[in-house]
Amino acid sequence: MHIVQVGMEYDVLKENNKIANSNYRLLKEKGIKTIEFMGSIGAGKTALIIKLAERMREKGLRVCAIAGDVTGDDDQRRMKESGLESVNCNTGHECHLDANLVRKSLDKMDLDRYDVILIENVGNLVCPADFPLGADYRVVVISTTEGDDMVRKHHDIFLHSDVAILNKMDIADAVGVDPAVIFDDYKKLTGGLKAMYGCSTRTEGGMDEIMSVLGL
Repeated sequence: MHIVQVGMEYDVLKENNKIANSNYRLLKEKGIKTIEFMGSIGAGKTALIIKLAERMREKGLRVCAIAGDVTGDDDQRRMKESGLESVNCNTGHECHLDANLVRKSLDKMDLDRYDVILIENVGNLVCPADFPLGADYRVVVISTTEGDDMVRKHHDIFLHSDVAILNKMDIADAVGVDPAVIFDDYKKLTGGLKAMYGCSTRTEGGMDEIMSVLGL
């Protein structure tokens, strides 16, 4: 008798993708645009989300965020202090959000009240890549403070994202990083089919371009 063994990892990924598709359909039915932000700790994901949300609200868009983290509510408190409505989502032990956790967060929201939902994933450049959440856009955020080898070290996260952003451009010289190296690595990895965008959440340089790229 031939026995086919299905690995646990395959089952987990398959189930996650099923729920992610369900999330996507739900959000489309509600007319909500959803953007997921991935990136390492300290890349500036929370600051970027807050700045983008401020600009969206100025345009009259109704925005909410899901603040993903292993434990605590520090990021969510920063969001709320900025005026951004948000839901906290702790993974407990996991190094990434999954589609089921996002679905549980969506269930806590009155989705009829929002035009855009911004999802901040757990600070990690490895694990989130394999777990789509059902968003329209997957954005990976890195910063100049992380060095100029981020693209070379983490191919998957860039290949599994729609938009790449290099943050903290204003201090590149101070930390001894040449952004051109990072942009060139990204161009080589993606074959020039996708572009990386530079910004600074402190000076707000590059924010208009990012808004445009995300269709906001």
